[in-house]
Amino acid sequence: MKISVIVPVYNEEESIPELYRELRDVIDREPWDAELIMVDDGSVDQSATIIAKIAESDPRVRLVRFARNFGQTAAILAGIDHAEGDVLVPMDADLQNDSNDIPRLIERIEQGYDVVSGWRKNRQDRLWSRKVPSMLANKLISRWTGVELHDYGCTLKAYQATALKGQQLYGEMHRFIPIYASARGGKICELEVNHRARQFGTSKYGLGRTFKVLLDLLTVKFLSGYTTKPAYLFGGIGFALLGVGALCAFGALVEWLVWDAWQHKMTVMMLATFFVTNGVVLLCMGLLAELTVRIYHGQGRRRTYVLASELRPED
Repeated sequence: MKISVIVPVYNEEESIPELYRELRDVIDREPWDAELIMVDDGSVDQSATIIAKIAESDPRVRLVRFARNFGQTAAILAGIDHAEGDVLVPMDADLQNDSNDIPRLIERIEQGYDVVSGWRKNRQDRLWSRKVPSMLANKLISRWTGVELHDYGCTLKAYQATALKGQQLYGEMHRFIPIYASARGGKICELEVNHRARQFGTSKYGLGRTFKVLLDLLTVKFLSGYTTKPAYLFGGIGFALLGVGALCAFGALVEWLVWDAWQHKMTVMMLATFFVTNGVVLLCMGLLAELTVRIYHGQGRRRTYVLASELRPED
């Protein structure tokens, strides 16, 4: 079994040497064949240079460089695209994830799970700006999707490669991969992992990222449930609105024919027109979405990043 450790890097020049030493020690004492893919997400410090020097002395290290900063999700996606392992393990570069937890994640994969999600139970972050928003977001995501996890935001996870290949990720969607896997019948479990305080630099995350995650959740909910048949979603709502509009018109007609009254005609007819019009619009949107999905599945998928270079062991 080959393991691919994927590390998105953005301005982490101080953390990289220690991170590499930790990962090297873990890989050296385990029986796996392993590779370390470090994706430089447009860093403006010496991160890429440091990784390149490490790669010169260790053929297991590969450097993938972006032309500019595309974000953590794009960096993880690039690592997935370039990985050759049977099991993929993304983790942060800031030393808050503990490399020694990787063997425990792999053990669960060997037990037959497709996704093993890390849970930072004793999280070493600020309470109000990081921990509380994260806790609320995790509860909302779990309730809405039915995939119960305590810590969607933990980058440290282990995936069967088959659960990830071909995934199209953007925005902040890397944290929702367990939802995609569950929708495809994957087995998911959660494992408590160590979480350490940041040693170098400053966090790249903020409160605004939580709101972006919640917005992406709307997209994930749609994609996981209606990717192949979006007309079911739009058409269902459209028919419901048409039904309400028809009831309004029928009520107005009954009032006129049975009670010979027409005092509510303007209000009722405006409501009927509103519901019927919007119902027709949603039905048309459903048909257009069907056409879009057919085009999407029929063409090659564009990636959400642009590479500047890739340094492989044979280079």
